[in-house]
Amino acid sequence: MTDLSQLFLYLPGIIIFLVGSGQVRNRFLARRADFSADAAVIGCKHVVKKDKKGRETYNYYDVTVEYRNPKSGHKERLTVKSPVEYAQAQQVRIYQAKGGDRPVLAGYKEEFLFRPWVTMIGGALLILLALEQNRGHEVQAMACLSLIFIGAGINLTVDYIRLKRCGLQPLDAEITDIYTRQISRETKILKGAKYTYYPVVRYELNGQQNIRRCNINSSGRNTFQTGERLTLYYDPGSGAVLEKHARTGAAAAGVLLVLIGLLAGASILSVVL
Repeated sequence: MTDLSQLFLYLPGIIIFLVGSGQVRNRFLARRADFSADAAVIGCKHVVKKDKKGRETYNYYDVTVEYRNPKSGHKERLTVKSPVEYAQAQQVRIYQAKGGDRPVLAGYKEEFLFRPWVTMIGGALLILLALEQNRGHEVQAMACLSLIFIGAGINLTVDYIRLKRCGLQPLDAEITDIYTRQISRETKILKGAKYTYYPVVRYELNGQQNIRRCNINSSGRNTFQTGERLTLYYDPGSGAVLEKHARTGAAAAGVLLVLIGLLAGASILSVVL
């Protein structure tokens, strides 16, 4: 194995670790916020600025929200820059970090397949797996692989049980618009710009109309159509509206991954003993 190919073995672990650590950092900052509050979008303006050669220098959205300041009790308005477009009347969350001079948008609460800590630890184990494999330590590498399978399986199983216990209630939603985000531009190497499409839905909850841009998305332009119905899920305990419910397939995959991890661990014992 060449030195270059050995280095490439570290890349998946490094990427996954950085993604997980970023998620952990965002949650840590949100929990240490000076205050947080629900807000409603009352305006969203697309701002594009170009230099003299026609190249984009800025491309963002000026999002204006209205919220009730939990400290003063007064309604206030705030305009922030965001890379994401928000729909009129959409419900969002804002928070102000300790020591910060103004509130910021919390953004969307992504429903990740794996929890942030699990993702970060899994990335670290993948890095360790690559290290041990490059050193020729097959037993240690197999131990890392076993822990990765077991951890991923437990995460999927626990999330299934948690969602089952929440007693999620289905919410009927209507797709009112399609939000398009450009993720790459056409280049000499890459032919054609690439886009991701997100459905914007309207639903009723507790007698109020709500609008939100969903996290689910597709690279296909015709995957979502305005006027179609979409099912969301309301958690009466936390008041959160989720896009995913407890799936039996996820629980089955979790159990299978745990079994594979245990078998890998048993094979290590057979070698050691």
